[in-house]
Amino acid sequence: MWALIALFFLTALAYASVGFGGGSTYTALLLLRDVDFTVLPAISLTCNIIVVTGGIWRYHRSGFVKWKRLLPLCLISVPMAWLGGRLLIPQPWFIGLLAIALFISALLLLWDKEIKLSLQQASNEASLAPSTFSNGARSKLSGHKIIMPLLCGAIGLLSGIVGIGGGIFLAPILYLMRWGRGVEIAPLCSAFIFVNSIAGLVGQIQKLETGGTLTVFSHYWPLFPAVLLGGQIGTLIGRDRFSDVVMRRITGVLILVVVMRLILSTYF
Repeated sequence: MWALIALFFLTALAYASVGFGGGSTYTALLLLRDVDFTVLPAISLTCNIIVVTGGIWRYHRSGFVKWKRLLPLCLISVPMAWLGGRLLIPQPWFIGLLAIALFISALLLLWDKEIKLSLQQASNEASLAPSTFSNGARSKLSGHKIIMPLLCGAIGLLSGIVGIGGGIFLAPILYLMRWGRGVEIAPLCSAFIFVNSIAGLVGQIQKLETGGTLTVFSHYWPLFPAVLLGGQIGTLIGRDRFSDVVMRRITGVLILVVVMRLILSTYF
């Protein structure tokens, strides 16, 4: 358990410094430790919520989270995240979906051209007064009123099934669609992770209660203070202008290694 606690601490630190919760990596690490796969998403989603809560509070207090713009993205994603949490799928399918999610996450983290997957800009500016925040670029999604809810619904479903928040998939979509500046997109993605993680966790808890495995979930409580500490330190690193490019690449490589081990240990 101590090794797992240390790995969760480091994962939370790395992800918080680049602006995400780390749910996909938590799930992979637990699976590689032969933890019962039925409780993995619940543990990962709980850690996700803990890691992103502090950042959301800071962004909200500084006026950065635009809740009205978040609502349309969550109308379908939140119920789909709950549904994903309720679904009980065979272990090979679960591992396959997780491997795909991890692989895409790694590619997005390693791609640092136009897609900026970090909350560092918002983190650095969160200490500014709300009056200094400029609305800047307006949403250009008027032509995507159908596409975006569908995409967010798919992200929410995957989030609930495998135990991720979905922000790492939403961020590049918003950047590519010129939704707004990084300081606008970043806090929204953090809030998106938060609400979808809660919805997915509710579904997962209901499923565990039905299956009688909720007590197994409670055995992993030491991981929660570990990610709380790691997340706070990671947020401070990001706010102090630590290179988000370096952290993205380190985390991306880490995820690719986990994906390879996950596939080899399961299918070969």
